[in-house]
Amino acid sequence: MANIRNQDSWVHSNDPDAATQKAKDLVRMAVAKSDLSSPLTESTLPVTQTGMVVGGGIAGMTAALSMVRQGFPVHLVEKSDHLGGNAHSLNKTYRDENISDFLENLIKVVESEKRITVHLKTSFETMEGFVGNFTSILSNGTSQETVGHGVAILATGAKEYKPQEYLYSEHTAVLTHLEMDELLKDNDQRISKAGNVVFIQCVGSRDNDHPYCSKVCCTHSIKSALELKNKNPDANIYILYRDIRTYGQRENLYREARKQGILFFRYDPDEKPQVIKAGKRVSVTFNDPILGKKLSVDADILCLASAIVAHEDQSINKLFKVPVDADGWLMEAHQKLRPVEFAVEGVFLCGMAHYPKPIEESIAQAKAAASRAMTVLSRENIKVGGIVSRIKPELCSGCLACIQVCPYTAITFNQEKMVAEVNEALCKGCGACAATCPSEAPVLMGFNNKQLYAQIKSALSA
Repeated sequence: MANIRNQDSWVHSNDPDAATQKAKDLVRMAVAKSDLSSPLTESTLPVTQTGMVVGGGIAGMTAALSMVRQGFPVHLVEKSDHLGGNAHSLNKTYRDENISDFLENLIKVVESEKRITVHLKTSFETMEGFVGNFTSILSNGTSQETVGHGVAILATGAKEYKPQEYLYSEHTAVLTHLEMDELLKDNDQRISKAGNVVFIQCVGSRDNDHPYCSKVCCTHSIKSALELKNKNPDANIYILYRDIRTYGQRENLYREARKQGILFFRYDPDEKPQVIKAGKRVSVTFNDPILGKKLSVDADILCLASAIVAHEDQSINKLFKVPVDADGWLMEAHQKLRPVEFAVEGVFLCGMAHYPKPIEESIAQAKAAASRAMTVLSRENIKVGGIVSRIKPELCSGCLACIQVCPYTAITFNQEKMVAEVNEALCKGCGACAATCPSEAPVLMGFNNKQLYAQIKSALSA
């Protein structure tokens, strides 16, 4: 094909004469290449119509149920001894829905579903294969099990940042979000007896170590503050924030908090609140930009809106050969064109392993990942081949240069034959190996050297 639109008319719209001449060159080059073309062959491989979900939190369980309800068995792997993940520590959603009740029901449904095989306290020993034909070895410490699956969904979640500041772990009055939720769920007497409660936002996020916004903290703090105000109407509640980010309908929470008398004070990151011990309380000093002076509050409870951070252990991501960004979050192939997908075909993502997000967004993303997984599982066979690289064994010297540059890990070294081999199911036809090899052993089908030289010769003969 001569792409005279993208490569010519659009980029040379102000010079029609030159564009016309270039169009002639492109057509002539395309004809020279097609004269040396040969049919591109494809092969058919069977699909293992079983799903694999890594992570037993709300996102993972939702993805597993979504696939099962569409008729396919699923293996659900969780490294801890229970399902539910971080949701066990949460109190209510911003819509006032009880998370514990929802989670309990979801776990019951998953555990009662016969087509979902739940693997608790289980880790991956190995994972090999390609889209439609993955093989994983699972280990629970006492035994191993080999599982075949056609797709994998990574829902490995995230964790709460444990603050190093504001006297956390040094004073019993200082709590994190999740610890505050535990008090609210248990109707702890510390809630009913508290006279002053202070929330500090952006603890461990939007800084040099974690430059991103954790997205849920503002809503979480305001919801907790309203819940606390409901249980203890006489409490004085202060929220120290950098920017309030209660997007969408969550804005109504902010308005309700103002109506309830909850006070908001903006602080600058260069002038953070100061916290010192004051007996059983902590004294919080901060600047009021309206009054233009510092204020101090002796807080019975200081709640830190600690960041959501990625797990330090990236072994699962390395095993599945999926990329992460500088902060440890899983990276989609393309945010708009291929959401919930990786460049590695057959592997998908959802939940907080991708980025911090509230429960309803994790559920939506889990269903999206399951939906994309169905495009593989619903087929009995997949076709591979076409524009892929193939190695000429008689030219391969075994230098491994192609293996080092392949971004899709599609090339392996055959120790018996002492030559490189391409897995056509993984190859995307990028041509990096063909451009790198000093022996010209890899051949990119549809773009071999004879065709490329013919195009160059045709372009120069005008």
